[in-house]
Amino acid sequence: MGLMLSKVWTSLVGSKEIRVLILGLDNAGKTTILYKLHMGEVVTTVPTIGFNVETVQYKNLRFQVWDLGGQTSIRPYWRCYYQNTNAIIYVVDSADSERMGISKQELVTMLEEEELKDAALVVFANKQDLPNALKQEQIAEQLGLAGLKNRQWAIFKTSAIKGDGLYDGLDWLVNTLTGQS
Repeated sequence: MGLMLSKVWTSLVGSKEIRVLILGLDNAGKTTILYKLHMGEVVTTVPTIGFNVETVQYKNLRFQVWDLGGQTSIRPYWRCYYQNTNAIIYVVDSADSERMGISKQELVTMLEEEELKDAALVVFANKQDLPNALKQEQIAEQLGLAGLKNRQWAIFKTSAIKGDGLYDGLDWLVNTLTGQS
């Protein structure tokens, strides 16, 4: 009886869990995005040493979201979290044009990993609310996104503080992962 109720509940509510990594350089806004999606509000954050993990329920999918620290000394350990990852949210500080080359290098290195070959990629061009922010098209060009072959990807202009663009990115991710795009 319990198994039957579980199957009915799953068909009504959905239970597919998606493993998502939020990656990017330090101070890009990864933790702010995680808690904006998880709690619907901006919380005061400190630099992430290690990781934060939360479950975000969105459109009948449960996203298990891993926010990994982006400091130079932590980035080599990202690979410890790649296994069974369905999607990557790569966060870029749109106002930090000086580190765009480093951001591209980290993105390319990560995407070359065998364990991530099937992972969908969402790029959040964050901090679009700042006056010196690069446009989404400029960031896509500087990251070399058009050159990505055999990978589903999209870029969205976002503001973690305001929440702008975050759900557009999640909508794309849901559609991509459920085969509706």
